Amino acid sequence: MTEPIVVVGAALLDAEHLLAARRSAPPDLAGRWELPGGKVEPGETPQAALARELHEELGVEVEVGERIPGEWPLKSPYVLQVWVARLLPGSPTPKPLQDHDELRWLTREELWEVPWLDQDVEAVQKIAGHL
Repeated sequence: MTEPIVVVGAALLDAEHLLAARRSAPPDLAGRWELPGGKVEPGETPQAALARELHEELGVEVEVGERIPGEWPLKSPYVLQVWVARLLPGSPTPKPLQDHDELRWLTREELWEVPWLDQDVEAVQKIAGHL
């Protein structure tokens, strides 16, 4: 059995919001919402990968904090791990630069107003406790 490849997702939080990103590609995921992030490259820590991916996808600088407990299966051989992240002071406002066409800051009450990707639902349920 091969080792799973970790995909990191960001629970990008401010005082009372979680950032959600709407996929624009691939076609089977377009229009659904996810936690932004991406694959961990060989030799990269999950935290470094998340900071890199958020810079590439959203144009932001972040501090990566604690990991949300749990790991969620994606299409084999990938698994999702989620980390809390916060914008660094002076970071630009997040913009959908790659793979997304819209971003929304959601309050705890608004979390379920968007159609999350199936694999992100359990992670978002755990993140709700941080809001």
